[in-house]
Amino acid sequence: MTKPLVAISLSHARGRSYAVFGLARSGIATARALVAGGAQVSCWDDGAASREVAANEGLPLVDLTTADWSEFQSLVLAPGVPLTHPVPHWTVEKAKAAGVEIIGDIELFFRERAIVCPEATVVAITGTNGKSTTTALITHILREAGRDVAMGGNIGVGVLALPPPAKDRIHLLELSSFQIDLTPMLNPSVGVLLNITPDHLDRHGSMENYAAIKARIVETSNAAVIGTSDGYCRAILARREAAHPDTSDITDDSRAQTAEHIRGVPSLRGAHNVENAAFAFEVCRILQIENVRTAMKTFPGLAHRMEQIGRVGRALVINDSKATNADSTEKALASFPQDIFWIAGGVQKEGGIAPLSPYFDRVSKVYLVGTSSPEFAATLDGKLPYEDCQTLGAAIAAAVRDAAASSAAEPVVLLSPACASYDQYKSFEHRGDHFRALVQALPGFSK
Repeated sequence: MTKPLVAISLSHARGRSYAVFGLARSGIATARALVAGGAQVSCWDDGAASREVAANEGLPLVDLTTADWSEFQSLVLAPGVPLTHPVPHWTVEKAKAAGVEIIGDIELFFRERAIVCPEATVVAITGTNGKSTTTALITHILREAGRDVAMGGNIGVGVLALPPPAKDRIHLLELSSFQIDLTPMLNPSVGVLLNITPDHLDRHGSMENYAAIKARIVETSNAAVIGTSDGYCRAILARREAAHPDTSDITDDSRAQTAEHIRGVPSLRGAHNVENAAFAFEVCRILQIENVRTAMKTFPGLAHRMEQIGRVGRALVINDSKATNADSTEKALASFPQDIFWIAGGVQKEGGIAPLSPYFDRVSKVYLVGTSSPEFAATLDGKLPYEDCQTLGAAIAAAVRDAAASSAAEPVVLLSPACASYDQYKSFEHRGDHFRALVQALPGFSK
């Protein structure tokens, strides 16, 4: 088979020995980049299917359960593998016992940048919610301005599958807390911290740990843009401003101006997208990009995040599969004043959908899917009509049926699960793709 192109060859890794654990998207890209740079690489994954993918690409497989860890200088850990909580992964324990550093692919990227082009522009974006849309929006604006842009990290492709750092290239990196935790040399040109709300506490142990990890994206950046919508970010902003008075924040005035600029842009519907667009405006100001407002009007939106699929009769159908927690679903429910036929459920996060009760008066009916159905039904009982549909196909059929029978001028069929997807799907993308395909196959569907 033809081997895929290696985008980044990690020259700084030449002659060093690396254990690479976790052979999904980022792990495979990491192994390729290390091998191309002349490193000695030992790849492994707990899953036989992932090991087979690596073997088919000719990557060197070594059983890390029986390997001599004294031979390794670094363990490159996939971001989805537990580093500290609920318990460290077995590879983490072995690395610590052998005195082997534990890093991620983002760290390898920053180490390479420090050697080959320290002045290369890197914009790193994190936050509990909104980071994917903000990253994609800034990328769209920069490309419309004719800039050479590479987008990746926690969105699109792994960072080491991107073109290498270069003087005239801008890297836009969406980073999760897992990725930041594995990046001790994190030092972006512009660090962006959108918000911090409870999430991934099973992986970080406490909100304090989670917030401290998120804060690192702006602690060492040359320029920083920090949100003000929660207490954690306001505290981080105050600390940053004490040392760097020119730190940017998102004010009520900037939100109001942004709302006017994006009025009528379907892909930027809702108050949460006003916030995302305000961050984009500020980052583009720092990067000295012009015609930002014009470029925003052509932003196509992000798949699976408030994605307008089309219509079935009068009903507007929205794919918000990326909403894997209540805080994210809140943004979707707040985007429509009434007549929402809401499809929700999957593997529930802590707190379920109880925090969404202030928005229940906007919802006509709820269609429950997945393993969370009993808990969600208990929350909704006596407050909202609901139907236990179990599967996405049954939920779509019921929601479209009820929307058609309603008197609303424009009912909204909204998939915004407030749950993880892995009870029935491989990922939120898999779930959203299935939703889109099912809706597009319905009689009366139109774009």
